[in-house]
Amino acid sequence: MPVEVVTLGCRLNTFESEGMRKAARAAGHEDLVIVNTCAVTAEAVRQARQTIRRLHREKPDARIVVTGCAAQTEPETFAGMAEVAQVIGNDIKLKDETWVDSVPPKPADFGLDALERVRVNDIMSVRETAGHLVDGFEGRARAFVQVQNGCDHRCTFCIIPFGRGNSRSVPMGEVVAQISRLLAGGYREVVLTGVDLTSYGADLPGTPRLGALVEAILAHCPGLERLRISSIDSIEADDKLVRLLKSEPRLMPHLHLSLQAGDNLILKRMKRRHSREDAIRFCTELRAERPDFLFGADIIAGFPTETEAMFANSLDLVDACGLTFLHVFPYSPRPGTPAARMPQLDKATIKDRAARLREKGAQALAAHLARSVGRVGPILVERAGTGRLDDFTLVRFEGMAEPGTLAQVRITGHDGSTLSGILVA
Repeated sequence: MPVEVVTLGCRLNTFESEGMRKAARAAGHEDLVIVNTCAVTAEAVRQARQTIRRLHREKPDARIVVTGCAAQTEPETFAGMAEVAQVIGNDIKLKDETWVDSVPPKPADFGLDALERVRVNDIMSVRETAGHLVDGFEGRARAFVQVQNGCDHRCTFCIIPFGRGNSRSVPMGEVVAQISRLLAGGYREVVLTGVDLTSYGADLPGTPRLGALVEAILAHCPGLERLRISSIDSIEADDKLVRLLKSEPRLMPHLHLSLQAGDNLILKRMKRRHSREDAIRFCTELRAERPDFLFGADIIAGFPTETEAMFANSLDLVDACGLTFLHVFPYSPRPGTPAARMPQLDKATIKDRAARLREKGAQALAAHLARSVGRVGPILVERAGTGRLDDFTLVRFEGMAEPGTLAQVRITGHDGSTLSGILVA
């Protein structure tokens, strides 16, 4: 069995999984499964444990290595699982030497103590981000480029800084060189990823902002046809970035926003840096220049102390910002975070509010899909019969086109979650 990587969580994990796959293969590993975990919620950790048990049942002879944010924040949780051969921290998972060093055999065979299988260091001591250069992604039409890692903010609900460490940026020259290699390999679209993208550059000489990086990419990579920015904190978007988002056709008209709530008091208790009005203003300003711009957002349902009136403000934010793609998180307390010590809502209320938010999101998506019928636009073909428009809407189409190519499609209908269409000349 070749090296297999199972990715849970964010787009950054997707990028890093490919780097680990290549490093482990280059080191000659076989019968190895790497589980790249997420720690954003307690449910994410539970799913990671469940996934590990399932993988062990399906591949009893494989060695399972666990890494990612959940492994970094809760190494003892995974070291205590008999199915796990080793736990590796986020700071070393992308280093070639980590995989050159032999992963131990199955612990059940050798009686290794759980702690001996843990290679997790203090993530807060990491100060540099290497330019982990990945020149392609198996089975993916677009390439993900990590330009930033870690987070210096301390939102009261969030455990991620303790899984990723402080904010570190990849120098602009390394990013441009990496994208140039990807273009030479045939990629038409690149996605910039990071934990807190809008903090990019604060640790680099001259403190360039994310807008300067995007400007440099567009200037020095003229062959790049589509550039995407993944999740950002809109309040920290610099003026140059906003100007480019409004005017640059190669920047795709889609952003995922880290909003988390629509009520100002809850936002303060979350220790967020924006207000409800800031979020609405940002979306309104971009749409004034590019009416086709689509926004997704993370929203937490049932944050401690959230009243029904406060929750109604989050529901209303979907319409006020014109959100289309919602990523709803039912609040779950993460040990060690300030929010875990706040007065908690009962689980039934949290579940109900999450369901109502998801329903609101489904309605917003359906409305967008209905408006798209009749449109002719470009898609990046992801696999046979499937691609995404420039605004990231998924399209299932009739006709033949190679994955990784750009094609024109006429939208003929939708099923409430996905567009359908026909390729046109």
